Amino acid sequence: MEFNVLSNRYKSERNVMYAKNGAVATSNPQAAQAGLEILKKGGNAVDAAVATAATLAVTEPTSNGIGGDAYSLVWIESEKKLYGLNASGFAPELMTKEAYKGLEKMPRHGFGAITVPGIPSAWAELNKKFGKLSLYECLKPAIDYAREGYIVYPNVAKLWKESFEDYTNDLKEIDNIKTPIEKKEIEINLTDKDILKDWFDTFTINKKAPNAGDIFKCEEQAKTLEEIAITNAESFYRGRIADLIDKHSKKFGGMIRKSDLERYRPQWVEPISTNYKGYDICEIPPNGHGITVLMALNILKELNLDEEKETVDNIHKMIECMKLAFADSKKYVTDREKMSVSVDEMLNQSYAKKRSELIKDKAILPKAGEPFCGGTVYLCTSDKDGNMVSHIQSNYMNFGSGVVIPNTGIALHNRGNNFSLDENHDNVVEPFKKPYHTIIPGFIKKDDDAIGCFGVMGAFMQPQGQFQVLTNLIDFNMNPQEALDAPRWQWIDGMSIEIEDDMKENIANGLKEKGHDVKVVSDKINMGRGQIILKNKNGGYICGTEKRCDGSVAIY
Repeated sequence: MEFNVLSNRYKSERNVMYAKNGAVATSNPQAAQAGLEILKKGGNAVDAAVATAATLAVTEPTSNGIGGDAYSLVWIESEKKLYGLNASGFAPELMTKEAYKGLEKMPRHGFGAITVPGIPSAWAELNKKFGKLSLYECLKPAIDYAREGYIVYPNVAKLWKESFEDYTNDLKEIDNIKTPIEKKEIEINLTDKDILKDWFDTFTINKKAPNAGDIFKCEEQAKTLEEIAITNAESFYRGRIADLIDKHSKKFGGMIRKSDLERYRPQWVEPISTNYKGYDICEIPPNGHGITVLMALNILKELNLDEEKETVDNIHKMIECMKLAFADSKKYVTDREKMSVSVDEMLNQSYAKKRSELIKDKAILPKAGEPFCGGTVYLCTSDKDGNMVSHIQSNYMNFGSGVVIPNTGIALHNRGNNFSLDENHDNVVEPFKKPYHTIIPGFIKKDDDAIGCFGVMGAFMQPQGQFQVLTNLIDFNMNPQEALDAPRWQWIDGMSIEIEDDMKENIANGLKEKGHDVKVVSDKINMGRGQIILKNKNGGYICGTEKRCDGSVAIY
């Protein structure tokens, strides 16, 4: 039989999933099963999160990997406390603004886009602080998938092909360099064609991207994961793997050094929150842009919504709230120690009220205010004791920088691309500084108790997806699956927005009349991919998973 695995001529529906003892929700069925396996072995929600995250680094390399960054929100039921972990990396010591002289923006590929990776440290730190099982036990499913092979799922295959084409185009660009100026412009991205050789050697089958249904193996990755497990990630930052990263960087004139890796530690942070209609919405503080969600909710609190969700007026107001929140976060969010305004100032409700007054019947071009008034995967887990984890990790753009450390299976991310080269910008690149970051796990509390964990992956769609999922749950009383399935919109830039093609027909025309430049899209992979696990009032959990990816909930 011949068929298209990404085609579906008929709308399919999913019901919510109930779990008595625990659940794992994520974008890949194999990873969800890995987390469930750990729960059944006696591990807790944190152990399951680490196992799922490590397996995702193997089975969904198009979005995350060993060389990326991570954040976690961890609810410990016995303490009635929410912990935050920032495992994003900083700029290497050699990553100065002067190093990018002649460029107008930060590079997407090559060593010039690489900050210190935080994912291995996240796994080790979560396991050390809260885990019941050893780190090796938690990483064993991922090790087995890397060594024995895993099935490539449809959306992963699609993104893999995109990366293959992207890096192939990089090689063509290098071949077409004709002048010293052109050479300078691309040098900071890719100093040599050979820099991409290891990606093609590691992540292709017979020099091609794998297709959906293919089995992919990576013994080098299995050995690296074993080394991380046995050394509690010390090898990655202060041992043999750090030496390999240092050697490869020096070979191609890169910036990252072993000394940068040795200096790095993940940070436990206090989550930030705002109260939206009785619910405390919790996020990781900057350098992540979870604050964008909270600012948009604060603005929305000052406005009235129609009871029916899909009205032109509702969607217009929500888009305008998000635009205003983004304008501020894009200007001010960076390493928290380097921000020119405080988190409290950005979340001040009086400021939100002033911003809400800018929202009229017509779309506006968003501008930052002055609040001086005072490629990603997401997963969530829960266990029989009431513990819950909201965890997100990312390469940023698909496989990331295109740089793969030889004989390790480690693809290094390109998170440095988010830095600015404007010396007057809060987020300007400088050594040891963490860049503005797009990955954001979410958590909901009420009356100092856990309601549940949620997240929506997808770069700058993440706060927009979270904002929409939250309003679906809270304002429009949708169940977790409905909240994820509902048609989405995405603000792109200026007056430009995208809406999914299953949104009501009158919405697009109505938004155009309000001044929005509307594009209706049928390919939904860039409209965010989310997961939700909420506590069920009758005990256990109620879960939803994403239709826009290969989403899965594993329960017991």
